[in-house]
Amino acid sequence: MSSSYKYLDPDYTYTDPNSGLLRNLQDITDPDVLLFVESSAVTKRLQEIYHNPIKINGIESLFEIHKHLFQDIYAWAGMRRKVEISKEGKQFFPTSYFDNALKYIDSLITDYNKIPKDNKYLIAKKLAEILDNVNYFHPFREGNGRTQREFLRILALTKGLTLNLNPPDNIIVYEKYMKGTIESNIEILTDLIFELIEKDK
Repeated sequence: MSSSYKYLDPDYTYTDPNSGLLRNLQDITDPDVLLFVESSAVTKRLQEIYHNPIKINGIESLFEIHKHLFQDIYAWAGMRRKVEISKEGKQFFPTSYFDNALKYIDSLITDYNKIPKDNKYLIAKKLAEILDNVNYFHPFREGNGRTQREFLRILALTKGLTLNLNPPDNIIVYEKYMKGTIESNIEILTDLIFELIEKDK
């Protein structure tokens, strides 16, 4: 979790006031231990979804993916955040307007579903637009990046394509992904996704 994130959580809805860590199902109070346990648990759950992808039925499937990935760590897995989040001075989508975000992203997914499977560029462009909006939405207190990358991977699968936005040790992909999401630059994200998507073997 980057220190550049800021959370408006005066009531300690998610964090332990003593340790400053996210409250977790394992009652872990050491940050290094929590990082290791969370990473291990999520990696295991990612493997499960890789072999048995969750069916995308609109934006609500994003919540289903988050619940599956973080079910071993957080009681609020799969639930909308109740706090406001900003990063480097940029606020993510306000919680009071979440219903508007859900409807809009659902409309983008509907448009995506209509794109022919052989139109790789249009697929990449619409996936980039969906990613940009899901990232701005940032509906969870933690785990947004991992959840949205898996969401995009499964969306690509519906078109018979593979997409890995988190290849191991590929700093170029990581930097483009971060630049595109932080700057809300759909052109960068489109180019990145277009380069990465391949026909499913």
